[in-house]
Amino acid sequence: MDGLTLLDRLFGSAHDTQRDGDFIHGSARLDDQVVALIGTVDHAPIGIALALKQARAVLDTIARDPGRPILLLIDTQGQMLRRRDELLGIHRAMAHLGCCIDLARREGHRVIGLVYDQALSGGFITSGLIADACYALPEAEIRVMRIPAMARVTKISEERLRELSQANPVFAPGVANYVAMGGVRALWSGDLAAELRAALADPSTEDRRALDGAARGGRKLAAAVAQRVLDAA
Repeated sequence: MDGLTLLDRLFGSAHDTQRDGDFIHGSARLDDQVVALIGTVDHAPIGIALALKQARAVLDTIARDPGRPILLLIDTQGQMLRRRDELLGIHRAMAHLGCCIDLARREGHRVIGLVYDQALSGGFITSGLIADACYALPEAEIRVMRIPAMARVTKISEERLRELSQANPVFAPGVANYVAMGGVRALWSGDLAAELRAALADPSTEDRRALDGAARGGRKLAAAVAQRVLDAA
């Protein structure tokens, strides 16, 4: 689904966005509530410039519209693989974006992530996964690493990784596996406006990913290990 179609399904005609290359930002009205829109389109590669534009939009929302909910619209192929951005410190720019989103949450902004097309690697980690809750459309594609790349990094054969991926979501790409692991809270379908309305009405800001992963069988040990660390602290 393209970004404009998504906005129409979420807000009808009650949205006003501007596009600057792969970056989109603006606002929309849902019932009597105004929502800040910040995101990317066209499988955007997240380089320094795009990360800083998103961070600026988050900071502007905090400064100008205290408490306004923020909807992060996610469609990215991950971090930009370009020497210039690596040399200039893309990791710091992406970390800055993540810190700005975290600041918004701490300042009382409800932050919702929505993967509507593609979410890969660091472009997803420093946006949707830092939100209060991240959701996705059923047709979205989510992964951190393809199995051939995973095989090169882990030195485990592709055949063995594919075998593991059949029973363990940690080794498998796909939006359903991220739901099982708790990284995505739920899939949105049908009435998308109703789904957003329900997400915004949920007052909880608790990080439920490990608990959801345990309950869904996708991450069986993370919650228990985290609790043991807390108990020992």
